[in-house]
Amino acid sequence: MLAEAGYEFEVRTKSVEENYRSNLHYSEVPGYLATKKAKAIFPEIDQEIIIASDTIVVCEEEILGKPKDYQDAVRMLNILSGKEHHVITGVCLMDKKKEVIFSDTTSVRFKALTSEEINYYINEFQPYDKAGGYGIQEWIGMIGINEIRGSYFTVMGLPIQRLYEELNKF
Repeated sequence: MLAEAGYEFEVRTKSVEENYRSNLHYSEVPGYLATKKAKAIFPEIDQEIIIASDTIVVCEEEILGKPKDYQDAVRMLNILSGKEHHVITGVCLMDKKKEVIFSDTTSVRFKALTSEEINYYINEFQPYDKAGGYGIQEWIGMIGINEIRGSYFTVMGLPIQRLYEELNKF
């Protein structure tokens, strides 16, 4: 997405445990995790700007992270089936002088998914690295999402329009 938006960048990764304090409200979790990721890279930068993000799915006040296995993915997609949920992506911008943390929320509604659709999706796309166990840009999003309010790109994991605005101010 960054390349398509015209940005030059370098991908750097560090292993960061995606855990958080239990007393955080779910709306604070993505920004907290994005900041953890940015701070892991911080010692390596000189004049660069770090862009770190994290995405969660919230349905009926339950945070659905990345599924740990097949059964967990089935459980998550069954929870989302026929319901509206919220996808929140937090972003941390950081350089040697400052940091800015923001988040963006998009509401998504799935049709009632059949067990065949859920099983096909998990078997063919193996969504174990995606919050809520799905990728909107994949088959399940194409056939299963019947309503979206907010940014499609927030659901993909980077609210690019908001990021553009924030980078211009940064």
